[in-house]
Formats: sequence, C-alpha cells, structure tokens
Amino acid sequence: MKATQNGSRGRPDFLLLILTLLLVGFGLVMVFSASSSVAVVTEDDAMYFTKRQFMWAGLGIMVMLFMMNFRYQVFKRLFMLFFIPVVIMLVLVPFIGKEINGAHSWFGIGSLGIQPTEPAKLAIILYLGALITKKGDNFRSFKKGLLPVIIIVGFVCGLIMMQPDLGSTLVLAACATVMIMAGGANLKQVFMSGTIIGLFLTVIFSISMAIDPKPWKYRIDRLTVFRDPLSDSQDTGWHLVSSLQAFGHGGLTGAGFGESVQKLHYLKYPYNDFIFAIIGEELGFIGSALFLLFYLFFLWRGLIVALRCPDHYGTVVGVGIVGLIAIQAFVNIGGVTAAIPLTGVTLPFISYGGSSLLFCLMSIGVLLSISREANRVEPTKR
Repeated sequence: MKATQNGSRGRPDFLLLILTLLLVGFGLVMVFSASSSVAVVTEDDAMYFTKRQFMWAGLGIMVMLFMMNFRYQVFKRLFMLFFIPVVIMLVLVPFIGKEINGAHSWFGIGSLGIQPTEPAKLAIILYLGALITKKGDNFRSFKKGLLPVIIIVGFVCGLIMMQPDLGSTLVLAACATVMIMAGGANLKQVFMSGTIIGLFLTVIFSISMAIDPKPWKYRIDRLTVFRDPLSDSQDTGWHLVSSLQAFGHGGLTGAGFGESVQKLHYLKYPYNDFIFAIIGEELGFIGSALFLLFYLFFLWRGLIVALRCPDHYGTVVGVGIVGLIAIQAFVNIGGVTAAIPLTGVTLPFISYGGSSLLFCLMSIGVLLSISREANRVEPTKR
C-alpha cells in the first residue's frame, strides 16, 4: 500500500464490504423464498415483501457507503446529536407508536414504519464508546466509571421494555456488557453489578407477578415452552414445533430452494423471525452449516478490523458493533432451533425488516470507517 499524505485515510476493508454485500444478497433471496406464498395471499403480489426489502437494502447500502467515508471520530464529540433524538423516539413510541403483536414498537409512516429500537442499538454503542474512552483509567473505578454506564444502559433498556420488547432489551444489555469488558472495566465489579441487578429485577418481576400475573403469563410461557414445545403444540409451542419440523423436513441436503412446506402459513413470520428455519428446510443441514460458517467468517473479519484500529475509541465501538450482530444472530438462531428461549429478534442482514437492515448496514459503515483508520499508513520522513 502506498503511503498516504498526513491526515489522509487508508482504504476500507474491502473483504468486509464484500462479505456484507453477499449477506445482504443472500438475505434478499431468502426473503423472496420465505415470503412469496404469504405475499400472494395477503398482498396479491408474490414480490411484495421482497421489493420492500430491496428498497431498504438499496437505501442501507447508500448509508453504509456514506458512513464508510465519514470520520467515525466525530461521534466521540457529537454522539448526543444521534443519541438524544433516539431517546425521544423511545419515550414516545409506547404512547403514540403503532401496535403490532401486542407491542407498541413502531412509528408508522404510511405503509412504511421505523422501529426506534434499531437506531437505539447503534446510538448506545457510540455513546458508550465515547464515555468509556473519555474516562480512561477512571473507568476502572466503580463510582466514576462503571456506575454511569450502568445508569445509561439501564435507562435505555427500561424504555425498550416499556414497549415491551424483551428480546431487544436482552440483546442490548449483552452488547453493553461486551463493550464494558472490552473497555477495560474491573471484571469483579462487572460480576457483582450484574448479580445485584439480576436480583433486583427478580424482586421487581416477582412483585409484578403477584399483583397481576395476566400480562406476564404469555411471555413466561414463550420463555419456558422451549424445554418441551410439544406440551403445548397448539398454542404457545406452535411456532417452535413448526420451526423444528422445518429442520426435520430439510434433513441433510434440504427440500430445495422454494420448496419449504412450513412457510405455507404454518409459521406466522417465515420471512422474519423464523427465516433461519426456512434456510434449514430448503438448504438442509449442509446448506445451513455453510451459511453459519460464512456468517462466522464475516464476524471474525469485523472483529479483526476492530482490534487492528490504533484508536481506542474505534476499537471499543468496533467490538460493540460486531458483538451486537453476533449476539442478535445467536439469540435468533438459538431461539428457532430451541437451544434457548424464543424471544423474537431478527437475524441481522437476512430477516425481512427495513429498520433492522438499514441500521445494520449503517453500523457496518461505521466499522468500515474504522477499518480506514486501521489501514492508514503514515508518510515516510525524508
């Protein structure tokens, strides 16, 4: 690589960029396969969901390329310009948001919608990255370092739970924990804080259950049914049983592209939360394994980019972005395979969902901007 002039930037990590575009392309193909039969019945257009996803993908790629050429260091000073509007949206959405499946998580704009939880994930990463790096050695102090971070994360998680959205709350809390550890926090303090917070939430939950158990019954059933989905296969276990049947039908080599049976109105959202089940059914164990290996390679490349950055802020933010995608993918795939409780989060870059895809690509744009700092070569002195 040729030396660049002082203050100029290096090239972005083109391997990460190509891997991202391939994931988005595969997601579009699977959204079409998983949604076409539903879209014909509900929208009288087999391409309805695919066209909308393609539109969001195009917009997201433009945003990604813009962010790739935008100096991420600016967010270290001006993160509030992004964070405050997101917090305002999170405050308002439970009251004026559109209700879908019992949760007020969306702002409807005509036939389109935006889910404030998605930009909140990136906003909290940029905020925590700035907070952690600005504190420096003081971050290892509980009062001056860890406590303010816990308060901020707890506040945002509380707003998301008001919708309510348990899955996104858990993903965001886990991502924040990864960033805290990557930022150099005292692990003993992190463990003790997590234990105390867990006990506190258990007490609050127990009191809420004692006062009025009805609002919690359905969510508890969804969290516990994964241990034996057949025990309630016609109600809370229906989707999980259908998901497992999809993997069973796919077998080793798959039923073939477009040949899924479970997408034919058995799974409620085969193109969204359960899209990995459709991948397993149509591509089989071999195809699913290859997809997971590709996804892991993508995450590994993103982590390499973050760790190579000479700027501590860039490293912490990069680790946060990769951690967010990895955790959300784990929660989605673990849920549809009954490895962990089903919480209803999307599979990044693959599931149908404009807000999710847009802000995932925006996050990768920030990561690509970080890669340009890592690839910068200082001019040689003469």
